[in-house]
Amino acid sequence: MTELATPYFMIHEDKLIDNLEKCKKLKELSGVKLVLALKCFSTWGVFNIIEPYLDGTTSSGPYEVMLGHETFGKETHAYSVGYSEQDVLDVANKSDKIIFNSQSQLNRFAHLVPDSCKVGLRLNPQRSAAGQDLADPARPFCRLGVRKSILEANIAEKISGVMFHMNCENKSVSSFSALLDHITENFSDLLAKLEWVSLGGGVFFTYPGYDLEALAAKLKEFSELHGVQLYLEPGEAVVTKTTDLVVTVVDIVENKKLTAIVDSATEAHRLDTLIYNEPASVAEATEDGEHAYVIGSCSCLAGDQFCEAKFAEPLEIGQRLTIADSGGYTMVKLNWFNGIKMPAIYCKRSNGEVELLNQFGYEDFKRMLSVNSVSAQ
Repeated sequence: MTELATPYFMIHEDKLIDNLEKCKKLKELSGVKLVLALKCFSTWGVFNIIEPYLDGTTSSGPYEVMLGHETFGKETHAYSVGYSEQDVLDVANKSDKIIFNSQSQLNRFAHLVPDSCKVGLRLNPQRSAAGQDLADPARPFCRLGVRKSILEANIAEKISGVMFHMNCENKSVSSFSALLDHITENFSDLLAKLEWVSLGGGVFFTYPGYDLEALAAKLKEFSELHGVQLYLEPGEAVVTKTTDLVVTVVDIVENKKLTAIVDSATEAHRLDTLIYNEPASVAEATEDGEHAYVIGSCSCLAGDQFCEAKFAEPLEIGQRLTIADSGGYTMVKLNWFNGIKMPAIYCKRSNGEVELLNQFGYEDFKRMLSVNSVSAQ
């Protein structure tokens, strides 16, 4: 096979299936339904691999709803922090469940939802397990969900279910169980009147060593206690460790430290590395390597770098590096900063064949912001 031009993403089907088999096991043991969080991963070219294992998709904006409805099928859950009236009209007839973020939105728009779509409300239990303040729904003055203290007395008459989203990369069963106990303590009376409960995403049950059986037992206990169908909204749990970003070293410069500049940028191609200040991992690096480098981006942003890493041998211009675990919250945030070449997207099938899912060129960059120029005066 001709060597692929960098930068590019490579999704590995076998690794994806490994995660999906854990999803399947969790469903069988607990009775929970799983809907893919499109805010994390929307590369619909591999939905035919994911679809047999999951129960549908969940969304955070109108276009994600449309994408899930058109390309995945099964259940389509619609949620938004703030709908316009047109948004509701656009998505309600494409959704099985529509979840409002506030009682104000619920009261303004519920009459637009057809009988075929169930109506829900996001609640804020004011507790969470999130390592980053930016992603913590229990942070002070948070706008996400309705607090118990301000719930309308007749709220159960207006909805059939609720959503609690209170985790971010939570790798602890005991921590998650404590959150469920908190919900039971504070919302039992309401849950007894409902049909379904979504517990959101951020439960990292595919993480190595995670006690899947203990999680399943807790979910089943909670579901039976309250008489509700439970949903989880995995994103990262589905795609973790499945996707690489492959780049090429285009230059090596020195300013007290050696920097290997690659033909990619965190600002454009791996934005969460910057947002959360979490260094990327280079597959070719080794902890005891004698040759240390900053892996620097080719953007003009001074602090734009993937990580610092050590290698057994000196890096060379033209050498390829693999930025590991670049699937979740990565491809959905791609942008054209600096007009840097957008990575192509491939899938390596279990039989070894490599399939192209998408590639991008100058015309894609050009029409991103304009398709016409203003008329001459």
